Amino acid sequence: MLAAAATIAAPARACEELRAGPVGVVTQVVDGDTVMLDSGLVVRMIGTQAPKLPLGREGFEAWPMAEEAREALVSMALGKRVRLGYGGQEVDRYERALAHVFVLGDGEDDVWLQREMVGQGLARVYSFPDNRKCLGLLYAAEGSARGGRLGIWTDPYYSVRAADRPEEILARTGHYELVEGRVLLADEAGGRVYLNFGRYWKEDFTVVIEGAALRLFAGDGLDPLALEGALVRVRGWIDERDGPRVEVTHPEQIEVLAAR
Repeated sequence: MLAAAATIAAPARACEELRAGPVGVVTQVVDGDTVMLDSGLVVRMIGTQAPKLPLGREGFEAWPMAEEAREALVSMALGKRVRLGYGGQEVDRYERALAHVFVLGDGEDDVWLQREMVGQGLARVYSFPDNRKCLGLLYAAEGSARGGRLGIWTDPYYSVRAADRPEEILARTGHYELVEGRVLLADEAGGRVYLNFGRYWKEDFTVVIEGAALRLFAGDGLDPLALEGALVRVRGWIDERDGPRVEVTHPEQIEVLAAR
């Protein structure tokens, strides 16, 4: 997963486990993970999160490299004919299509925009429990970009945080972060699993896995209690409850880097 690669080719065959969606022409690129088609359909490029732009939100500061990500997507997609593929929930509460987007090739392979953006270091993998298709391929692309220090991976804003530095993680409360460390203790209580990364659970970084997520783990034949002692990378939104924590809602939020 972490092998370096300067660029990521994205043929259509790389992500084929999808339901066919509409075809259209991209008439507007809103930001690095959102486009509009000539039908008026707004498409959120599921599985990725590009650096965010204010987009009219008062007091919102653009994330580093947000404009660069948008410009890259403009160069790849604007005016191009694309097809959509659905891997889970198809529409969000804002009535945006939640789809993988492929630029139709002219006698060549179609280009999978999600993997292209992630592979260029202009987006991170960002998944949901109801949209989990093709994530392994996106993780591989992200690992290559991160290993090659491409795009956002040169900016400290997107650094992978160390789980044994809870004060630094706490400073990122309200942000989507990648945190890496060894699970000191995996415990189950009150119908949820806690992965503790330090001895002082009221201060140290913790991962919480609620009942609904545990059912997804079980459905995949996975036991999060077996992660005790493992070196992992977890991603999610940082909140504060007895120290910094991330709630894991589906297995793909946790990458196992080394067993105990």
